[in-house]
Amino acid sequence: MTPSTDQADDAAAPTAAVPAELATLERELAVLFVQALNLETTPEAIDPAAPLFGDGLGLDSIDILEVALEISHKYGFQLRSDDENNQKIFQSLRSLAAHVAQHRKT
Repeated sequence: MTPSTDQADDAAAPTAAVPAELATLERELAVLFVQALNLETTPEAIDPAAPLFGDGLGLDSIDILEVALEISHKYGFQLRSDDENNQKIFQSLRSLAAHVAQHRKT
């Protein structure tokens, strides 16, 4: 039995192109990360799909608190430390950008 067209499309979805608005937000957040955390890298060198913690960008919880504060100032909403979705939100620059895109006020 061959997969239907819908199933094939669903399988391809994760590799689909990132919308321009989200890509722009990813670049803005990469700049914010570099500036706020004084990272020794360029914003262009940050892979939006790489993990923010551990082997990815190597951030720790204090770094994330600093970034959350900067995001609240720049985009007009709070990222709360007690949000049960924080692990998912801060999984990567891309997941953070998607969250900011949904909640920003400015």
